[in-house]
Parts: sequence; C-alpha cells; structure tokens
Amino acid sequence: MEYNFFATIARTKYIERWALMRNTRQENLSEHSMEVSMIAHALCVIGNVRYDKKLNEEKAALMGIYHDASEIITGDMPTPIKYYNKDMKETFKIIENEANKTLLNQLPEDMKPYYEKLFFKSEEYAYEWKLVKAADKISALIKCMEEEKTGNREFVKARETISATVDRLAEDMPEVGDFVRDFLGAYNKTLDELN
Repeated sequence: MEYNFFATIARTKYIERWALMRNTRQENLSEHSMEVSMIAHALCVIGNVRYDKKLNEEKAALMGIYHDASEIITGDMPTPIKYYNKDMKETFKIIENEANKTLLNQLPEDMKPYYEKLFFKSEEYAYEWKLVKAADKISALIKCMEEEKTGNREFVKARETISATVDRLAEDMPEVGDFVRDFLGAYNKTLDELN
C-alpha cells in the first residue's frame, strides 16, 4: 500500500502566511516551520544549559516542524479571524485537531504512535509544547522585523502586538527572554554586519 503522509506534508511550501498583509517577500509554511523548529530547539537548549531543566530539545524541534501541519488542510487562517472570540478559537481548535487526525491517517498504523506525539499536546512534553508556541511567536516577530526593515509599515502594529506577547511569555519562560536578549537583535543586521 502507498501512503500519502510525507507527500502531503511536503505541500507546506505552497501555504502562504500573512494572507491579509502586504508582504515585501512572501513567507510559506515550510520556511516558517523550519524557523520555529530551530528556535524551539534553541529555547530547550537554553533551558537545559542555563536553567538546569531536563527538556527534550530534539522532540521540541520535531514538534516545531509539524506544529502548523493542519494548515495544509485548513489553510493559514488569519489571526483576527482565528482569535475573534472564545467560540471561534474553540471551533478552530476542533477543526485543527480533525485536520491533524486526517494527516495522521495517511501513515501506516505502526508509525502513527510516533507522530501523534508531534501533532497533539501531551503532559510528558507540556513545557516543550509551550516553548514551541513561544518559538512560533518569536518567528512571527522576526517576520515583522524583516518587513519593517524593508520599509514596509504594514507590519508595525503586528510587531507591537507580538512583541508584547513575547515579553509576557518571557515572564514565565526565562528561555524566551534569553533568546530575545541574546539573538533577536541580530535579525536587524545586514549580511555584511553578520559576517
């Protein structure tokens, strides 16, 4: 039997983010997922190295890769719609869960248990899931910074809102504050300045 899971996941490159915003450069879900994965991994490493936590950085990186996979089915729902009110948020969470189940059903039965942990939150990796969510916000903040750097003012309000969210996350997760302090500023540098 032939299974469609990986071919379907590969379609993340066709899902464009920030649909309601004028972008100087489009960002697709594949790019975003890679960035979230990288940042989630770093947040766990910071937690382990600096705060003596026992986080599974590899699991967090994998969670980051698949964190928005449901959007292959649902599309990237704009934030103002997705979070319009409590009912809308809960309804969309149900839709995302159903989309994730649909994706997982494209795997052979013997592989599903390994991937379910990457698609659905569990107590075992509760803190890693929080860090993936924080990495998602940091990635969105980076996108806003990149757009602003090109002179695109379309992302100014989004940056302010997301920056405030990241600051709140840092109050409970010191890894987030450390990442922002140690790494975020470099995203404003030119290639020559990075080198």
